Amino acid sequence: MAMRLLLDPGHAPARRIEEEAELPPALRSVRLQRGDLVLPSPVNAHDHGYGIRTLDFGALDDALEAWIPGLRLRPRTDPYLEALVAFGRLARTGIGATMHCHNSLNVDRLIDEAGAVVRAAGDIGIRLALSCPLLDHDAWAYDGGPQRLRPFLSEHDWNALAGTIPDYAPIRTQLDAVEAVAAANTGPLVDVQYGPIGPQWCSNALLEAIAEASASHDRRIHMHLLESPRQRVWLDRRFPEGVVSYLDRIGFLSPRLAVAHGVQLRPDELELLAGRGVQIVSNPAANLRLRSGVAPIASTIERGGPAFAIGLDGTGLDDDQDLWREMRLLYLLQGGRGLTRQLATGDIFDAAIRVGRQVVNARSAEDFTIVDYQALIDESLFDDVDEADVLLTRMSARHAKGLVVAGREVMREGRLTSVDFDAALSELSTQARADLPRLQKQRPLVRALSEATRSYYAAWSGVS
Repeated sequence: MAMRLLLDPGHAPARRIEEEAELPPALRSVRLQRGDLVLPSPVNAHDHGYGIRTLDFGALDDALEAWIPGLRLRPRTDPYLEALVAFGRLARTGIGATMHCHNSLNVDRLIDEAGAVVRAAGDIGIRLALSCPLLDHDAWAYDGGPQRLRPFLSEHDWNALAGTIPDYAPIRTQLDAVEAVAAANTGPLVDVQYGPIGPQWCSNALLEAIAEASASHDRRIHMHLLESPRQRVWLDRRFPEGVVSYLDRIGFLSPRLAVAHGVQLRPDELELLAGRGVQIVSNPAANLRLRSGVAPIASTIERGGPAFAIGLDGTGLDDDQDLWREMRLLYLLQGGRGLTRQLATGDIFDAAIRVGRQVVNARSAEDFTIVDYQALIDESLFDDVDEADVLLTRMSARHAKGLVVAGREVMREGRLTSVDFDAALSELSTQARADLPRLQKQRPLVRALSEATRSYYAAWSGVS
């Protein structure tokens, strides 16, 4: 059996390759075997770089707003090591680029932490888009912030939590920090972007300043948008004209913008986003696990809506950062109920590769994943089934054999070529366990804050 080169998955079948000279130059020094399949590497277009995953520190799946307090139990670890493990997990599955939405809320630490994250991506060998966090509004609870939760907390718990209410840096300071990160880290494999966490956590002044800075510096923006039903209700109250219309009015919408989730977007908003060239990043498993719903991706395609990409959001279906399964989940969720599939194979691969590269600002990337294709079709009776259909039906991380990013062999036979992943994971786990005494004291407060959040939103009308 020859090797297969699948350069346009879902649109054209693979070419059968017999000679090394027929391969792209980046692959000619890589050891390939008969039965292998090579395709452009998919992109994880929205993630948070969880080296220690949320379940491991007890943040069980819940409705989004009630789940967020659990992130307080994230152990204090070395940001370089945290990113190294997170990026290593992706590279071992054949994913060569990721959008990393950094989680730090301390602008004074952002430059150093960003440098550590960029160094980790470089040591693994993957492409990195770094979304620098920006926020200054309504911490803890929409429509008023922490004080909204005080009636639902005991006096003891409120007093214990009050000292952790964020004190946000001025807008200019936050934007200057992003530019400092970009000046220190931008390179052929690194793109630094503005990362407003979401309109519900940004003042109008901050959103308008980001729109202006993005246009001025030609810098991309990556933002969460309309993820949960409660965000829909609050943003409708806050922006009577509609949050998407407001963002358009201030010049926020452009091809430089990607928005994650978009579960609650309406048809008119999808049309407006499409008209402005905005990309949507779908995160189907995260949206199911956090009870946000299913994004209207199929209807987007039908109406000629925004281009979409795919991201894991740190909470894949099996909690294993397997983007191949995430692609399959999206494909199945968006298939529709009719005789003709609403979302085609080619749509999924376009999202994962072409649009994903746009989101991480690497359109000209030439990165390749090598798949043990023979293992996928060992029992097949026909040898002419479209390879993209086979991948969407059976591919998972364990079938990824190799990864080449910008001509560098990053992963071979499931092992990273430049980093001892097992040693890094062991050291990260040791650091996390060392923080257990502090976390054990925090757990009751986190539970109290989560239940206060649940009680607060339960009183809202128009949302369950």
